[in-house]
Amino acid sequence: MSRYQQVLSQLSKQPKRWLVTGVAGFIGSNLLETLLKHDQHVVGLDNFATGHRHNLDDVKHNVSPAQWQNFRFMEGDISNFERCREAVFEVDYVLHQAALGSVPRSLDDPIKTNIANISGFLNMLVASKEAKVQSFTYAASSSTYGDHPALPKVEANIGNPLSPYAVTKYVNELYADVFARAYQFNAIGLRYFNVFGRRQDPNGAYAAVIPKWTAAMIEGNTVDIYGDGETSRDFCYIDNAVQANILAAVAADEAKNEVYNVAVGDRTSLNQLFNAIKENLSPCGVNYPNDANMKDFRAGDVRHSQADISKARELLGYQPTHNIHQGLAQAMPWYVEHL
Repeated sequence: MSRYQQVLSQLSKQPKRWLVTGVAGFIGSNLLETLLKHDQHVVGLDNFATGHRHNLDDVKHNVSPAQWQNFRFMEGDISNFERCREAVFEVDYVLHQAALGSVPRSLDDPIKTNIANISGFLNMLVASKEAKVQSFTYAASSSTYGDHPALPKVEANIGNPLSPYAVTKYVNELYADVFARAYQFNAIGLRYFNVFGRRQDPNGAYAAVIPKWTAAMIEGNTVDIYGDGETSRDFCYIDNAVQANILAAVAADEAKNEVYNVAVGDRTSLNQLFNAIKENLSPCGVNYPNDANMKDFRAGDVRHSQADISKARELLGYQPTHNIHQGLAQAMPWYVEHL
């Protein structure tokens, strides 16, 4: 039995009270579903800036009525400190996912990104410290590695940030470290590497590459690749990210006040990804005959990204269950059914 299976079994026997911020979003709603399926009590906070009510409806459909009764939703914004205080009341574990993601979005509107990702983060950190929660786990980002050229990426070695979004995520880590030193409040940051899967929004100017391309192929539209297609990423299926969050929440004290890479430890080029999505859509009845449309590189994009996940393996017991091909095989039927 893996460490994750042990944790889930123990939680099912002794349910806890969790706060998931950004609960109507992609990662937040998947966290909610897993926690409810293991009979946890969950408070969810979201302002629907990027999340969707239909994500919550999808979770409700996938859990039992009794499990759904263990969920309390709060509509609100993490930029409102009093709302953050209300949300953390009598909570054991905080999983802070609320943020404005996307490098291009941050380049277009750095002020709005800063308000959500730095001011909002600080509000949640202070409220959680005051409430004396047992653990605070937050969504960090692989964008923090910036222009550091080494592969794979190791947590201790970062470069200069390449976007306002990357700055905000690095500031989160700095604040978390200061709170550990100044207040003995220990948090864990999870540097996500291109998480993908069910409920990831394919719409809008800032949609992530996998849902955006998937939607385009299903609808028979053009797929755009920025650059020469050899840009590569460590794509991480959503179940791996959920696992990392739950393991981090219950981690031993010696594993806290740290940041961890959350990925698979592999690298896939955009050209490879394009072909893999096509292959995984085919069994779902979607055959996409076109080639990709090659466009110029985008500002702020990192050329290559791949994680070293040995630290998370060693200190959290993290063992990714899905590589990119297994993840795409799980995700494509969901998109075909829901788009």
